[in-house]
Amino acid sequence: MAGRWGAVTVLGAAQFVMTLDSTVMNVSISTVVKDLDTTISAMQACITFYTLTMAAFMLLGAKLGDVWGRRRALVIGSIVYAVGSATTALAPSIVVLFLGWSVVEGLGAVLVIPAIAALIADNYSGHARVTAFAVIGASSGVAVAVGPLIGGFLTTYASWRYVFAGEVVIMAVVLLFRTAVSDSGERSRIRIDLLSVLLSALALVLIVFALLQTKTWGWILPTQQDINVLGLSPVPFIVGIGAVLLWLFFLRQRRLIRLGRAPLLNTDILRLKQLRAGVGSLGIQYTVTAGLFFVVPIYLQLSLGLDALETGLRIFPLSVALVLFSILGTALARRLSPRLIARLGQFGLVLASLVLLGSVDTKLNNWLFGTGMFVAGAALGLLASQLGNVTMSAVGDDELSEAGGVQGVFQNLGSSLGTALIGSVMIASLTTLFTAGVATSTLPESVQQQVVSATKGGVAVVPAADVPKIASDAGLDSDQSAELSTIYSTSQLEALRLSFAALAIVSFGAMFFSRNLPKQVLGREPEEQPERSSA
Repeated sequence: MAGRWGAVTVLGAAQFVMTLDSTVMNVSISTVVKDLDTTISAMQACITFYTLTMAAFMLLGAKLGDVWGRRRALVIGSIVYAVGSATTALAPSIVVLFLGWSVVEGLGAVLVIPAIAALIADNYSGHARVTAFAVIGASSGVAVAVGPLIGGFLTTYASWRYVFAGEVVIMAVVLLFRTAVSDSGERSRIRIDLLSVLLSALALVLIVFALLQTKTWGWILPTQQDINVLGLSPVPFIVGIGAVLLWLFFLRQRRLIRLGRAPLLNTDILRLKQLRAGVGSLGIQYTVTAGLFFVVPIYLQLSLGLDALETGLRIFPLSVALVLFSILGTALARRLSPRLIARLGQFGLVLASLVLLGSVDTKLNNWLFGTGMFVAGAALGLLASQLGNVTMSAVGDDELSEAGGVQGVFQNLGSSLGTALIGSVMIASLTTLFTAGVATSTLPESVQQQVVSATKGGVAVVPAADVPKIASDAGLDSDQSAELSTIYSTSQLEALRLSFAALAIVSFGAMFFSRNLPKQVLGREPEEQPERSSA
């Protein structure tokens, strides 16, 4: 591994593990729910907070990389991540899984992810850097590709716990070959501002937590009358508090700079059009990916009753296309600009969302669904091949860690929002559609009132096949149970359709960021420092 590509091989292995977790867990949702005697909503919270922990503390991780040295940050982060993976593999309950996966692994990743980005930029230059970043993107793509299959196979024939045990082994290999990665960056002798850490972390946690709760609290009007603020849902108030804290964070950074102290984030780098375009596009990419990988497995497993392996196979067209088009995007980068390639990817995401919207039926095994998943994978692959290099090429060598941290924040904030936002659209719409369906059904009024009372706090996502038994246990006769089951199955189908519509809207929003992506081919000649602009 001491050759030219030894560094990217080691860093690619670390990136593979960082991406693997969520794709593995998503196809294993129903099995983990049964194994740990928990709920879909609890799993949604675990998935969301795994990426939210990373988003909330990524700037701290980047700054620690400057203080400790980037390679040392990679080593420490890998050890912490391995401890979290081992804890998750042995988790006896959802609480331990949350601590091991969502917290400890997340904290390890906040050191590893910025270090990967900075060390790639440090070890390679010119077109070799473009290729190295594409390899990192492809590593994520391979994790997305094989994650559902590995997770599906092990969950179906052994246990989902073996995936996390395997991650411990991979991180051990990363540690073993760490010397293949050189670190020429100078360590900074600075004091980290704890108030900045608290402000940024609390702001992001509050915003994403509020979006996560929209499924039970409502967006503006409260869906539960006993949980309200001034007659409204708590969601806009919590989002508002988070926004104020984020504003105070930026004010704090400017004050630290005026005082001659080191900020947690040098806000000047956010003036770079290229960096804003790169991280904004990256955030949207991960929002769509996370949303898609949450709602599709839930429908396949809980509506259609597929096991984890069958779910992985249904997602496979996306996985294959993501890897293939990551490679193609890397090749195209020698001739085409990042803006053109990224826009092709963004148009592809919109097209894929619309195709998936038109593919929704009771079995979800038609050619349109397979085509939509393939197009989505192709679009994500093109984006993955470009955006990492776009972001890191926007800054100088002394700002690599900060740029890596910002990139990590948007990547994981996008993932958190995807799971929280699109997942909440699915669960909230299921509640609304099911309640409306019961109200317009031929069920007796007493039965309707019983159902409304039982689902007052929201409709639980359960296997459609279990609904007749649940209804029978509640005292409904066979005809009433059958009608209720039909209403529930129809509601699940429509909720999936609305989720795909939400993905189409988010995908369309990505177009806004691509206008400031580079128009020239990167790596063709020595890169010039981009001009800073407040536009």
